[in-house]
Amino acid sequence: MRRKARELGVDLLLIDTGDLHDGNGLSDATTPNGVVSNPIFENLDYDLLSIVAYETFNQFSKAYGDRYVTTNVQIINPATGGWEYIGSKYRYFTTDHGEAAEVLGLRIMAFGVLFDFTGNSNVSKVIKTGDLVKESWFLDAVKYPQPIDLFLVIGHNPIRPSVRSSTFGTLYNTIRGLRPNIPIQTFGGHTHVRDFVVYDIISTGLASGRYCETLGWASMSGINSSTFRGNQKPRGVPNPSQKAIRVSNTTSAGAAPTSTSGTPKLVYSRRYLDWNRLTFSYHAVGSQDSTFDSGRGQRVTKEITRARKQLNLTALYGCAPETYCQSCKPFLAGGNIFTLVQTALAATVINESRAEIPRVILANTGHIRFDLVKGPFTFDDSFIVSPFKNAFQFIPNVPYRIASQVLGILNAGPYQKRSWDPARRDLESGDFHFNTPVIPSDACTAPDDRAKQWQSRLGRRTEGLTRNPLHRRAPAISPGYVTTDDFGSNGDDTPHSAIPFFRQPNDVQANASFPASGVPETVDVVFVDFIGVRFVLPALKQAGGNYTEDDISYYVDKEFTSNDYLPAYAKKYWQANVPNCPVGQGVGYDK
Repeated sequence: MRRKARELGVDLLLIDTGDLHDGNGLSDATTPNGVVSNPIFENLDYDLLSIVAYETFNQFSKAYGDRYVTTNVQIINPATGGWEYIGSKYRYFTTDHGEAAEVLGLRIMAFGVLFDFTGNSNVSKVIKTGDLVKESWFLDAVKYPQPIDLFLVIGHNPIRPSVRSSTFGTLYNTIRGLRPNIPIQTFGGHTHVRDFVVYDIISTGLASGRYCETLGWASMSGINSSTFRGNQKPRGVPNPSQKAIRVSNTTSAGAAPTSTSGTPKLVYSRRYLDWNRLTFSYHAVGSQDSTFDSGRGQRVTKEITRARKQLNLTALYGCAPETYCQSCKPFLAGGNIFTLVQTALAATVINESRAEIPRVILANTGHIRFDLVKGPFTFDDSFIVSPFKNAFQFIPNVPYRIASQVLGILNAGPYQKRSWDPARRDLESGDFHFNTPVIPSDACTAPDDRAKQWQSRLGRRTEGLTRNPLHRRAPAISPGYVTTDDFGSNGDDTPHSAIPFFRQPNDVQANASFPASGVPETVDVVFVDFIGVRFVLPALKQAGGNYTEDDISYYVDKEFTSNDYLPAYAKKYWQANVPNCPVGQGVGYDK
């Protein structure tokens, strides 16, 4: 790609906006998370990276230098006891296409801003954006004495200012107030959606999906620069052509103005690419599958494969008999994953000394991270589906008339987002007409036999598209992403049929050891510790109970967590067909 960009006379920037673990065994099977996966990521030649505060143990600042931009995140230096920025506060740099070696291309000022995260440890600090934009060094950087052609603002941060946790609106307003005529381009994340936002006629933002399922592409042309000597309209390739004007009724970007002074000539394009080999091979113009791999890429593949074997990620727990999805089915309908959650919790979360005592088991639906597809359920899948390690606690002998009200109270209350974004549900996939794609759950990090199984699963759809020059054909439309953003509904690189989206409640409840008829007089109220003190205790109080934190204890060994109950269930109840598991088509297909 970089060679192609040089040949075309254009600049290419590779950007990452954080969130590199919680959802895959390669990153999550180690303590701390990322010990194995982060060095693999360092093979990527990023121009800019940002941070997530729960990833502050990483060594990216050493690997990437000033390209690792942590504008509002600091860490304690153990040697001095003082606060220091993990990476650079900002990066002022020039691109490759200029008029001379000492005067290079576009002049860019970049910031990397995490949203106002509050769940970090006491050795790291996230500066709130409202405070950041008042700091003299930040204002000086915006008013930098050297010329600036473009502001790049990246971060694990929702790009759409109307999303409550987004702070990009504050950043935009500050920069635009001081530099009214300089384009601003943002790249964000955290909401796990494909989205493109228009802030004003020279400012847009891109969010590139979730879980390594999407490669986001944004291009722009017409930036006013006295030093750029590249090609504004390269021949032989599609050129950006759309002005930054909203054309669809997506959720409001906020109170941003829709124009700036002057008559800007900027035009844009954006594209959301499904993350798979077929997509990348097709876009590598003139490529053949047999020659698509690079030497460096093959070395990284071997590194990933070796790490997966060392971590035993392909260890098989059982064969999932059907596909269970997070949101493609109504709550507790057939095929909805929370039907499985109910069954598995009741069957595996058992205190043997209290096994005969009726119990209700409560878990937040957010502990489920992804769909579970019919086929092999492995050690790796246990992290993909439910990566969080929340222990099971309980309050014993609660009157059933009180306990029976808790689930309803929880589901009528605020969304139980993880601690860094409390009290309210952000916009989610359904709000953007964004639907779960049908790809293998470990496609990003599993170049092993399971990936080969996925290739065979594609079957006739891929026949004739490999070992020969790749041409875009029009196969039968498969279920997957269907995206509408501020530029309309033409951003998805591969057309898909929409997968239905149904909102799920805050919590799910399983009942166990209940009498065959009637209801018990008292029950043990069991819950994952994530919701205990903050949500279950207030719900019990609202229902008429008088319980405190002192009444809570562990129901089972605290090492048995929400990451463990599905593997335990699979080992006991999903042994049919092991090791030759029948493989389903995926999410969005009928049985």
